[in-house]
Amino acid sequence: MLTIGLTGGIGSGKSTATALFSELSVPVIDADIIAHNITEPGETTLDTLFEQFGSDIKRSDGSLDRAKLREQVFNNAAECKKLEAIMHPVIRSEMQRQIQAIDAPYCILVIPLLLETAQQDDFDRILVVDCTEETQRRRVLKRSGITPQQLEAILDVQCKRDQRLAAADDILYNDDDDINSLKQQILVLHQQYVKMSKNA
Repeated sequence: MLTIGLTGGIGSGKSTATALFSELSVPVIDADIIAHNITEPGETTLDTLFEQFGSDIKRSDGSLDRAKLREQVFNNAAECKKLEAIMHPVIRSEMQRQIQAIDAPYCILVIPLLLETAQQDDFDRILVVDCTEETQRRRVLKRSGITPQQLEAILDVQCKRDQRLAAADDILYNDDDDINSLKQQILVLHQQYVKMSKNA
């Protein structure tokens, strides 16, 4: 089975693209969803986070206060590395487990920080959802409660656009908010990936 690592900057349209792949019955494995699931109450990873980052990130009901954890690691390289060391091995292991359970020509693995965490070699192809930084800023500030300063800090830790494009085997251009254009691009890629999987 062909494995496609999908990535893109914040606000590029990764969720929209993966929803369109799902409509074509393509299996999608999302690192963010796994990260959320493994930090639910009762999960070993959550207990490890409480041990490493303290009770400040623990809500009264025993759940993770994700906003406080983000505050704690944001702009703190050492804390960020500590968080990654806890989360990434568990996420990768769960992704592999899910891959093994799939019977399909190919699957999409959504990893927002795929390039930043040097996972390029883990997949058969890298698919980048691309748009300009101006478009990213417009979309994110329109849809979310983060401040322009917080957004700039996020953009600073993500790969630059030219780095993502240089690493891409395939690109979905999503700069104009045209869902039909995105659909057409995905249909073309879908046919290519199915054909590639047969020839692999």
